[in-house]
Amino acid sequence: MSEIAQNQNSYRLEGENLKVFTFPAPILKQIAKPVTTFDQNLQQLVKDMLFTMYHAPGIGLAAPQVGSSLRLFVMDVDFDREKTLNAEGNTEWKYTNFNPRVFINPVFKQKDGELVYEEGCLSVPGIYENVKRAEHVIVEYQDVHGAKHTIEAEGTLAVCLQHENDHLDGIVFLERLSPLKRQFLTKKFLKAKKG
Repeated sequence: MSEIAQNQNSYRLEGENLKVFTFPAPILKQIAKPVTTFDQNLQQLVKDMLFTMYHAPGIGLAAPQVGSSLRLFVMDVDFDREKTLNAEGNTEWKYTNFNPRVFINPVFKQKDGELVYEEGCLSVPGIYENVKRAEHVIVEYQDVHGAKHTIEAEGTLAVCLQHENDHLDGIVFLERLSPLKRQFLTKKFLKAKKG
């Protein structure tokens, strides 16, 4: 996605706002299929996913969350979002410091260390909970053109990579919690969703 990365600070938010599926939608339980076709459709999906992620706002979004069972996710753990008033006095959001990343067919080559991090999820809105993850990871992945890359990450970026990759394996972050906490938060979320 070099055309995005080249001009990070002036990246224009263009695309379609996709529907984000919420727990317990069946698509979130499926194991996603590898991406095999790197074409215009894939590039459009990535663009729309980034648009949807920034507008949510979130720092990561996996294809299954928007109804595509593909091994693909986007993220940006660096961008800033600031509320401003336009000339008409209406609230607008100003986005800066874009650093969009695209991970296709990711494979974790190494995970070590331990980190507890408060996570939230666009598919489980309103629920935030501490999750235990590896502190340091090495991931091999492809970009939108199919070229292979490797990234070494720690901290927030490592957590985000693991969280989004879970979506590709049909796992929502609630399932990473203790059975008691998972049951409590699942009930709380489903009750709020009905209400």
